[in-house]
Amino acid sequence: MVTVMHVRQLDNITGVILVGGKSRRMGKDKAFLDVCGKPLFERVLEVFRESFAQTILVGNRDERFAGYGLQIVPDIYPGSALGGLYAGLRHAATDYVFVAPCDMIFPNVKLLRHICSLKDGFNAVVPKSAYGFEPLYALYDKNCLEPIRGMLEQGNPRITSLYPQILVRFVCGEELEFFDKDGKSFFNINTPEEFVRARKECGE
Repeated sequence: MVTVMHVRQLDNITGVILVGGKSRRMGKDKAFLDVCGKPLFERVLEVFRESFAQTILVGNRDERFAGYGLQIVPDIYPGSALGGLYAGLRHAATDYVFVAPCDMIFPNVKLLRHICSLKDGFNAVVPKSAYGFEPLYALYDKNCLEPIRGMLEQGNPRITSLYPQILVRFVCGEELEFFDKDGKSFFNINTPEEFVRARKECGE
């Protein structure tokens, strides 16, 4: 039987929020889109501050992030989420990071903490939903740095290509459904149509 963790802030895992996306399909910066009365970035940050003693942002971004009191680190290999994960791992003071994009609407704190509770003995803990792997609401350790660097230098930015090279614990099936009953945990915004859908989900 799956049990929900109820814990204080985790000081052995660093939260990493990716803020370096270009938002090409959306046509505007997604991080500060207002959904359900709050910018998307703040929705993710709220869950991370509840969960982690340290949170860093990855991406070359503007001054709107300056007021949050967070360390902002640049991409070492720009242009992909895998590069953002690499930068987060490189700069984190802890052996583990939990990564998420800045445009999640319903970041699930109970699922996050369950994923973090499974880290021992694995290099990554990754959800797998009905739509496939969810590599950007997942946990990774610093042993991933070298294989990630190799992939980036070879021009392969697919995070899922990392998994055969490391020890991964997948969270799927009934275990995932226990925490993600409504199927909304991984819903993010990439297009204006998805923005409209998100606002409807909030009753706006």
